[in-house]
Amino acid sequence: MLPWPLVVSALILPVWGVFSWEKTQAKQMSEGLQQLLGSISQFLEKGKLGRDDVLGMVSREEWGAKAIGCSSKLSRPVNILVIHHVPGLECHNQTVCSQKLQELQAYHSRNSWCDVAYNFLVGDDGRVYEGVGWNVQGSHDQGYNNISLGIAFFGAQEGHSPSPAALSAMKGLISYAVKKGHLSPTHIQPLLVKSENCLVPPRKGSQKKACPHIVPRSAWGARESHCPKMTLPAKYVIILHTAGRTCSQYNECRLLVRDLQSWFMDRLNASDIGYNFLVGQDGGVYEGVGWNHQGSRTDGYNDIALSITFMGVFTGSSPNAAALEAAQDLIQCAVDKEYLAPNYLLMGHSDVSNTLSPGQALYNIIRTWPHFKH
Repeated sequence: MLPWPLVVSALILPVWGVFSWEKTQAKQMSEGLQQLLGSISQFLEKGKLGRDDVLGMVSREEWGAKAIGCSSKLSRPVNILVIHHVPGLECHNQTVCSQKLQELQAYHSRNSWCDVAYNFLVGDDGRVYEGVGWNVQGSHDQGYNNISLGIAFFGAQEGHSPSPAALSAMKGLISYAVKKGHLSPTHIQPLLVKSENCLVPPRKGSQKKACPHIVPRSAWGARESHCPKMTLPAKYVIILHTAGRTCSQYNECRLLVRDLQSWFMDRLNASDIGYNFLVGQDGGVYEGVGWNHQGSRTDGYNDIALSITFMGVFTGSSPNAAALEAAQDLIQCAVDKEYLAPNYLLMGHSDVSNTLSPGQALYNIIRTWPHFKH
């Protein structure tokens, strides 16, 4: 439980109109911005922010919104705050911000959302713009829309944080949300999304540990398949176990992975084996659907989470040291190769599904690993 659970993300959108987003990755807030936002908790705790700190609120009517098309109500107070940064939406006065927001609403509506995706937006002019407001669910973060407030900064120029006026307006808005019961004072932090530290120069001279050898699909005799693509970099790592037999030698593990693929495809009618990678007691890492394709065992997370499964049952006993080290090396490799966000969140299968996986013994171990969701 954190006093200031802040989630920083960017909505990934295709190119449209006068705005341009990369389809697979949007430029996001800098480290300097995160540090500034991180100080908000101190202001909240000391009571320094009040209603007067909420700068001009521009209503939907004032910015020219079309009638709201959303009907899903938001139960308050919500326990999650998601702050987004939408590149390509730069504006420095109410006239331009209103025009940009009208076009954003039109774009979201054309793409089957019921309205603009966010509850509120904050411009570099220091004004807060009403999105769908306090009472309606946004469409900003799949799986969290019904339990979160989504607030977006209008995009700042690449390499720059939002203006001081925008940051001040954001602080005031958050303070107001807590004081008025829209946002719980004890929010939790269920996820961390990739954020680009564009103000921080790259570190030099740091040596990265070599990635573990990954046994490719061709080596274990994988059948051809066609699975949906992943959204990279992934935001989560989810640890599972197969709950079946284990293996401790290469040939044994290779056959087990093949059997697991057949079980998924022939018995479950899945497109492929359900995991991105599998780890054997031989210390080997076996490619499942790999980095670029979705697994099928973590509903709601398959497109944004790397699933790493240990082959075997680990309710009473844990995987051996070689297997545990291989999994940790694989996670670091994913970060180094930018398949996984540097501030990813690590979870057990049981954290996202009603299951005993990854087994209590293994779960007790991964709870001590970096980035575990506390």
